[in-house]
Amino acid sequence: MKLVEKSVVDFIDEVDSASPAPGGGSVSALVGSLGASLSRMVGHLTVNKKKFKGYSEEIQWDFIQRFEELYNIKSELNVLVDRDTEAFNYVMAAFKLPKETEEEKAARNAAIEEATYKAIDVPMVIGELSYRGLELIEYFVEYGNKNAITDLGVSALLLASALEGAILNVKINLPGISDEEYVETTKKKCVELLEGGLEIKKRVLEGVETNL
Repeated sequence: MKLVEKSVVDFIDEVDSASPAPGGGSVSALVGSLGASLSRMVGHLTVNKKKFKGYSEEIQWDFIQRFEELYNIKSELNVLVDRDTEAFNYVMAAFKLPKETEEEKAARNAAIEEATYKAIDVPMVIGELSYRGLELIEYFVEYGNKNAITDLGVSALLLASALEGAILNVKINLPGISDEEYVETTKKKCVELLEGGLEIKKRVLEGVETNL
């Protein structure tokens, strides 16, 4: 059974185990999915309201486009819950390859690095999706249902946590990559995502506070 198909309690218990996976990457993907889902709840509670229908067609269109994109983000993050654990397992399998001869050592090292790229790619996508989610929900602060404004705040907190968690999982794998240009480019991207995402989170929470 896929991790994402387990009950909430079963998933929590699987995390609370001696197995290193599912770990922070899979949990970050789940947290991001919850953040996207919570913001969509705000959307569901908005689009049929009289106040919303009083907005211009352009505002309604922009809101609904963001609402629909958040569904795609949620769906992609659900897939990544399992994919991150799979990527970790590939790395572990590569480390278990034989290393008796020079040829075996070379093959093992190549396999480890190839698997490490995958272990970086997955959390990077989780981070990018979470960042995009934050961008989308900022629009909801102004036009979303104000009775659910605190849910939007929690959504921002969850998406930001997913972003931060994903970036940590990228960083821990970078020492396993020999391509220095790739490492530096990836580090720069991590900084940009974090700084940008946390700034959006701050603005969303400020918007939430002004509506309390």
